[in-house]
Amino acid sequence: MYCDPRFSRVREVFERQFADGEELGAAFAVYLDGELVVDLWGGAADRHTGRAWEADTPVFAYSCTKALTAAVALSVIDDVTAPVTRFWPEFATRETTVEHLLTHQAGLPVIEDPVPVEEFEDLPAIAARLAGQRPIWQPGTAHGYHALTYGFLVGEVVRRVTGRSIGSLVASEIAGPHALDLWVGAPDDVIDRAARLTTRAPSGTAPAASGTAPAPTMPPDTPASQAALDPDSLMNRALGNPGMNLLKGGANHPVVLRAGWPGAGVVTTAKGLAGFYRTLIAGDLLPLDRLKDALRRRVEGPDRVLLMDSSFGLGFSRPSTTFLTPPKAVEAFGHGGLGGSLGLGDPSRGLALAYVMNRLAGSMTGSLRAYRLTEAVYASL
Repeated sequence: MYCDPRFSRVREVFERQFADGEELGAAFAVYLDGELVVDLWGGAADRHTGRAWEADTPVFAYSCTKALTAAVALSVIDDVTAPVTRFWPEFATRETTVEHLLTHQAGLPVIEDPVPVEEFEDLPAIAARLAGQRPIWQPGTAHGYHALTYGFLVGEVVRRVTGRSIGSLVASEIAGPHALDLWVGAPDDVIDRAARLTTRAPSGTAPAASGTAPAPTMPPDTPASQAALDPDSLMNRALGNPGMNLLKGGANHPVVLRAGWPGAGVVTTAKGLAGFYRTLIAGDLLPLDRLKDALRRRVEGPDRVLLMDSSFGLGFSRPSTTFLTPPKAVEAFGHGGLGGSLGLGDPSRGLALAYVMNRLAGSMTGSLRAYRLTEAVYASL
């Protein structure tokens, strides 16, 4: 492990979260002006076997994938105001633009018909289910988190443009050239050494986990917490189809790790995910003027699905209730993942960081673990 002395408080926070019993296994990495200044890991990668978390232990990071998908899409689609039908003629809603897909404004947060397990790795087939659906709201008039459908929609447009999947392009254009340990669709050898997700505390006192979405711990009187407890809510319908819980082990199952869903499919190390943001803010993946435009807030305020405030540029989260950042991080962007993982970049400070773990938090917006670490980073600058 390594921690630049300037960031000693980051290491203190990281170690305290283990000491306080919040972590099972976790890793945190920070780049500053392209230099790796923090590279921490610890704990157990597998609660059942006690396998240690190593420097190169990857883990499933849910919606952190969305930022990778956005970067790929923006690298191959010149005009996001173009209608989706320009690239995908079978798409039924003519007024929907690529920008609507990237900003969660398409009105298609739910796949209406259950996706069978046999189709989990057939991304074009899943996308075809969405192509003919009627939007829940008129595209462009509201935004609501497309938890899984974001990836199938944007990924299909990319496939129509390039003939390739998001996972293939991430491998050849991002991970490979920049030597990053991240995969959108993991090979067998990576699956074999990946950390196993759980919601159990190290002491084994918490409820058993299946690697699927944890139960919310928000105050019970908020609309979001009430929606999380309602199986028929838009929130749960958006999160639950395709249903990872149909597979033994949920998100730990090889089918999920291998499928490469572009909305929730990345398997990565903290250093690999932070390295993605390092290359992105350096202008190595997108021209900096294009990245700047992508970070401009397109939507903000009440989210029709999460029932909390959210804010998005073109596929990237901006600071809001659902993307918590320290007060100093006004220029930050990135994306979190269900259970608490986080990838973040800040071009104004030359900062890139990522936090991954295998003990999932019991809240829709993750936990304060990533926030505390990020806060300690900004306090150290």
